[in-house]
Amino acid sequence: MNVLIVGSGGREHALVKMLKKSEHVSKIFCVPGNAGIAQDAVCESISVENIRELIAFARKNKIDFTVVGPEIPLVMGIVDEFETNGMPIFGPGQQAAELEGSKAFAKHIMREYDIPTADFQVFTDYEKARRFVYSQGGPLVVKADGLAAGKGALVCDTTDQALEAVKMILRDAVFGQAGRKVLIEEKLEGQEVSMLGISDGENLIYLSPSQDHKRVFDKDRGPNTGGMGAYAPAPQLDEELMDEVRYSIMERTIKGMALEGRPFKGVLYAGLMLTSSGPKVLEYNCRFGDPESQAVLPLVESDLIEVMMAARDGQLDEYEFKNSAKSAVCIVIASGGYPGEYEKGKPILGLNQTFGNDVMVFHAGTQKQGNEIVTAGGRVLGVTAVADELKQAINRVYEAVGKITFDGAYYRKDIAAKALKFLNG
Repeated sequence: MNVLIVGSGGREHALVKMLKKSEHVSKIFCVPGNAGIAQDAVCESISVENIRELIAFARKNKIDFTVVGPEIPLVMGIVDEFETNGMPIFGPGQQAAELEGSKAFAKHIMREYDIPTADFQVFTDYEKARRFVYSQGGPLVVKADGLAAGKGALVCDTTDQALEAVKMILRDAVFGQAGRKVLIEEKLEGQEVSMLGISDGENLIYLSPSQDHKRVFDKDRGPNTGGMGAYAPAPQLDEELMDEVRYSIMERTIKGMALEGRPFKGVLYAGLMLTSSGPKVLEYNCRFGDPESQAVLPLVESDLIEVMMAARDGQLDEYEFKNSAKSAVCIVIASGGYPGEYEKGKPILGLNQTFGNDVMVFHAGTQKQGNEIVTAGGRVLGVTAVADELKQAINRVYEAVGKITFDGAYYRKDIAAKALKFLNG
């Protein structure tokens, strides 16, 4: 088959590398791609939001199956448009993608179908939101309703911080249309983990649970980012908790979406907080996570394209899915200054060496400039190592990361430290 991947980041490079392994895949295309993806696939510079042009590209290149990486085209309805044109595609339709596109809708699903989450209220009126903040006191989380590139959730430890967050979203409109509604919810305490499942609208198969590292600096300090690294499986989610997550969160969500007339086919990503009273949902995403994908996809032993096609065709109940028992750790190498202002165009050194079969280098913010590969984004590379034991994977990935550099390169030194601490008691 000819396969098209939509997107340009580390997640999409991981998808390309995983699908290259399939005996069903003869040629891979990626739009718009990046410098690393271009080594593994045919790339063309088309915006992920230009659905009409993506359809024309797929038709011209006789694409048999399309996989969508980022959330924006999913929320825009790319799946519906491709299917209307008779083109097989993996991902939720526009109505199902609202699970990520609107946090208020996601909370409606959680409340309606008894899915554990933080207590919350939704507001469109600035004064009512302010009065609610005053009435609550204590730590709160203030969220813009719509898509805000991962920056729309503001953790507020004080009333003043929460009031400022409400003002930023509703009055100052810092997130534009995404902030027409604001959610104010209790701040949950515990460790965060990510659970990714692939659904055919009724059945689910599960990828290895993972843990992302959102803060830019070690020990979870500094501002939030798109993710500075991840590892899988996350040992904090033991078999007992896994069963609880499957039953009380993932399965209820899929059943709830079906009952709402919005059957969910694709990747259901639940961001969870492991609280003292059990796992609770922080947010839903409707696609593979980034950088979680760079940790969980290398652990998939089944043929990923077969899984996706079975999900699209409603046949996951017949599919035997298998994850590796190994561990994977992904370290993101970022541009200095990220997630704030940073410079681009820095030559990347060390990419041409051999790292071994257990190490993969996924490109995110890169581009080709003459004969050099240079930085072109905040998160530049994701380096992943797979090993029998977590400690081995940590050692191998940091050894590999130490061989790659560019001017201003930065990465966290404590990815997966929480897992080691948990395993060591």
